[in-house]
Amino acid sequence: MSTTYGRMRISTNRILHDKQNKKESTCYVASIGVLATMIILGILLAVAVLEGPQASQNHVVSMDQCSMVVVESIPQHVQYKANGTFGIPLEKVWKELLSIATEELEVVSFYWTLTGNDTNITSSSDRPGREILEQLQSLPSRNVSVRVVTSLPSINSNSTDLKILAEKGVHVREVNFGRLTGGVMHSKFWIVDRRHVFIGSANMDWRALTQVKELGMVIYNCSSLARDLYKIFLSYWVMGEYNSSLPVSWPPSFDTDINKEHPLLVKKDNITSRLYIASSPPSFCPESRTRDLEAIVSIISEAQHFIDVAVMDYSPSIRFHRPKRYWPVIDNAIRAAAFERRVRIRMLISCWPYSFPGMLPFLQSLASLDSVKDHISIQIKFYILPVGNQTNIPFSRVNHNKYMVTDKAAYIGTSNWDGDYFLTTAGVGLVISQHAPHSIWKIEAVQAQLQAVFNRDWYSEFAVNFAEPGHRADCALSP
Repeated sequence: MSTTYGRMRISTNRILHDKQNKKESTCYVASIGVLATMIILGILLAVAVLEGPQASQNHVVSMDQCSMVVVESIPQHVQYKANGTFGIPLEKVWKELLSIATEELEVVSFYWTLTGNDTNITSSSDRPGREILEQLQSLPSRNVSVRVVTSLPSINSNSTDLKILAEKGVHVREVNFGRLTGGVMHSKFWIVDRRHVFIGSANMDWRALTQVKELGMVIYNCSSLARDLYKIFLSYWVMGEYNSSLPVSWPPSFDTDINKEHPLLVKKDNITSRLYIASSPPSFCPESRTRDLEAIVSIISEAQHFIDVAVMDYSPSIRFHRPKRYWPVIDNAIRAAAFERRVRIRMLISCWPYSFPGMLPFLQSLASLDSVKDHISIQIKFYILPVGNQTNIPFSRVNHNKYMVTDKAAYIGTSNWDGDYFLTTAGVGLVISQHAPHSIWKIEAVQAQLQAVFNRDWYSEFAVNFAEPGHRADCALSP
């Protein structure tokens, strides 16, 4: 900020020869000079007071050496062409996090079923799930405190995982979101020693490791972010107490300094990252926490060149409550980006036997807007995984991803893009925006990794053009 000051001129109609008058005139001019100096100093001080704190509050600086890596699971017998980009295997990351835990572990999952026995299935592909369950059981004997939060209601399951873990000293709470909000707890994340974090689409399900395509993010050595995510965990934990009720406003201990307006600033290896965690539903968020929906809409609204979305379900409606309602918040943001700013949109939507048929008209409406003549680019593909000889395994062979990448930011979430997930259901979203020299950004930045994963899937044999007839029979959205 710069200020231009003009010269101060004093005009007089006559020259005073009287000595006393000269002295008085000199004193007067000096007084004016002192007054002007005081005014200038006052202005500068006011500017410093007003602008200084605002500049320093644009972000929360982290001294942590946060390392961020994309995590994936690719279902068995799914082969991509050579030279594809892949995240670190989910099984490897979970086992590593369990092995490095020394003090405490918090795990949040919609449901638990880590063995094939829970689904009356005998399959060697549940081996990684069984091994992880064994690792979890061993943590209390290593003096690692383990707390688990899961949802009520949840999916119907014969799982004995939580009973086994409780017998080994793991603390378990079920949060009755059905009673509290009319939804479910759909969040999926880990916090290890308040230092390491995993957020992604994977539930504590053996199929997430070998039969379902998942995507998430692991962040190592990032205490600032881990402590912030812990506040969300704690909100679930206290609501898991018997006969709990939602507060009118959350106590100050649940407030956050890290949000959309003040992201966490991390500098490492010539990459500057700004990140924050968003959450839903609104009733579980203190005023300082960015809502998950707000994060998604703002990322879409700020994109200038491209928006790539991979999500299992997409429906601008509230479909799990009666009466069903139209809910165009995200849909409107996508249309505005395509129409008003000519941003290129690509959407990869999952298609499997359990897809919601009501998605089809909304997707057709979006796809019909694609126009080379009008420079509007909205392309939609179905992602269909081959079932092969895995037909005996229920709720498998699907792309369960929930992420978005743009030219400005990356978003990794736990929610499908239906209205219910942002109004009554618990979920979290990790937002990352990075800057680096182009040669480094292209190789190491999370946004670059995520876009490479999206491109791999988009151009794979499993991605079917929306308008292309003859979708596979195992896809519920086939014409």
